[in-house]
Amino acid sequence: MTSSTTSTTDKPATGRRSDAFAQAVSEQKLKTDGASRDGLARVAGLVLMVVGVVGSFAAWQNSTALSDSRDIASSQIMAVAFVGLTVLGAGLYVAGAIARVLRLWLLRQLVESQDRMDQLAEVLRENKPRH
Repeated sequence: MTSSTTSTTDKPATGRRSDAFAQAVSEQKLKTDGASRDGLARVAGLVLMVVGVVGSFAAWQNSTALSDSRDIASSQIMAVAFVGLTVLGAGLYVAGAIARVLRLWLLRQLVESQDRMDQLAEVLRENKPRH
């Protein structure tokens, strides 16, 4: 096996690999069981973050008009609860985004692994000893 033989077979294999990956990605989008949940988690995370920030700001605004320390403490507790809601939303958003990236990475690994196995099988067939 010379390097010229290897370089001529690498170019079509790369094209096949990218075609196989594109086909696998399109098939993945058709089967959106997990992907729809990830998208839903990202949207829910964004909504929770916005609600948490707006709620915290409203609780702070409300506490500036109060003079009784018990009322101010209640507003602080509400503001902390909204901050927790913001953190929960951020966690949901990040989890959904990471799940999407990991799904694509795993799909790429599977396609490349299948391509390597096909190449190995082809080489073994070509180099099969004849008795």
